[in-house]
Amino acid sequence: MFKILIYALLSVIIPISLIAQTPSKIAPKREFRGVWVATVANIDWPSKPGLSVDQQKQELIGLLEQHKANGMNAIMLQVRPAADAFYAKSREPWSQWLMGKQGVAPAPGYDPLEFAIKEAHFRGMELHAWFNPYRATMSANTVVSADHMTRKRPDLFFVYGGKKQFDPGIPEVREYIVQVILDVVKGYDVDGIHFDDYFYPYKIAGQTINDATTFNKYPNGFTNVSDWRRNNVDLLIKQLDDSIHHYKKYVKFGVSPFGIWKNLSEDSLGSATNGLSNYSELYADSRKWIKEGWVDYINPQVYFSFTRKAAPFATIVDWWTNNTYGRHLYIGQGPYLIHNGTTKKEAAWALSNQIPNQIRHIRKSNLIQGSVFFSSKSFSTVGRAFGDSLKNNFYKYPALPPQMPWLDDVVPNQPLNLIAEAHVDGVHLSWEKPLKAADGETASGYVIYRFNEGEKIDVLDAKNIIRIRFEDFTKFIDTNVEKGKRYNYLVTALDRLKNESEPSGPVGIQTKELASAE
Repeated sequence: MFKILIYALLSVIIPISLIAQTPSKIAPKREFRGVWVATVANIDWPSKPGLSVDQQKQELIGLLEQHKANGMNAIMLQVRPAADAFYAKSREPWSQWLMGKQGVAPAPGYDPLEFAIKEAHFRGMELHAWFNPYRATMSANTVVSADHMTRKRPDLFFVYGGKKQFDPGIPEVREYIVQVILDVVKGYDVDGIHFDDYFYPYKIAGQTINDATTFNKYPNGFTNVSDWRRNNVDLLIKQLDDSIHHYKKYVKFGVSPFGIWKNLSEDSLGSATNGLSNYSELYADSRKWIKEGWVDYINPQVYFSFTRKAAPFATIVDWWTNNTYGRHLYIGQGPYLIHNGTTKKEAAWALSNQIPNQIRHIRKSNLIQGSVFFSSKSFSTVGRAFGDSLKNNFYKYPALPPQMPWLDDVVPNQPLNLIAEAHVDGVHLSWEKPLKAADGETASGYVIYRFNEGEKIDVLDAKNIIRIRFEDFTKFIDTNVEKGKRYNYLVTALDRLKNESEPSGPVGIQTKELASAE
């Protein structure tokens, strides 16, 4: 009954025309396909600190090319691992994982985040800036620069497990973190702001969170410290949602919490699981954020196999499916867990069909819009074969990110004056930007479709897409054509939230027979 009510709700929130853009769950045209790129401790990029700018750029381009080839359309790039920065327009020092020492800038004129955005958009991939809101140091031995906040304002932190962390109960801390994130929202062309699962710290035996003084000073009407801590995180999430969309309505805000909100043993609304509880142990009420509409997407980290006794994959995914409240649900999947069966790790992760079957399970539901994989490096190591499965099967055809009508449901106008010309090197396409739509937007990207002569012209089928770019370009050369063959081309416009226009065209063209001269 609950699922029926959810479907009814979605039919009110999302126009039928938007739902119709996914004709097949086998190869959906709309699907979020994200991958985490971790910079902390040089997990994914750069491979080590101190690389030259050219080396950093080449590594990042190689990484993006790999994920593009595998069918990904979104990068979750970690830009603030520990109150530091992988971007120039920051009030915090450069990250130690960039040049080897915190506060040391890369070469003048190079901004890693700006470069990453440009390269991602060129490849038709969104760039979501991933922030760790509260973590300030990784260990007791972390050497911080003189302008790190732990040096400038030690009163804003507590130490837990040897790591310094912003105290979420201090109003000034919440305001500071919001301003840090708004620096990126205002200063960069990001598509999203992304949080992972680190809010209050994961529990360590024998350790106590030293925030009693803060609780006494800023109780906010609470008498229970657990409820107070959850409210502190709620306040940050709500304030960020308001602030981000105030400055740029099209910047998506999403959180990737630990997979279990509450266990059924804690709450009748919880999942039939028996694992660590996001709500009780991390003080993160993730279900509330999506219910209240404070996030545009939720990306629970369901890094569990189908047979994980305490928390089976399908059980958690199905629970989240019933708790989306009309927002997007992307499932966090863990290719980093794959192994060859020669270790003592969980045997299920040695099965080659574990994650493919997870994707099949995800695609059974119209209330799940995609996946995010942790992490980038896995696709070059233990998850290489899975990457091939994406490339050759699940993500064989490109996909656009799913629409968010609650942020923008105004469709852009179609491109103008599409022209196709046959040259020796391929078919040259050109067009003009569309007229402004009702919301003032023209185009922030384009999709190019190609059809063989006699083939049904159908823009709902992703196999006909030959190019997606999230940038303003009005020319394209299709070099992957057969000589002497006739094709039809269409071009559509995309706005910032990937609403797609009606097509311009079709325009038919006969390619050149010979490659000698025009």
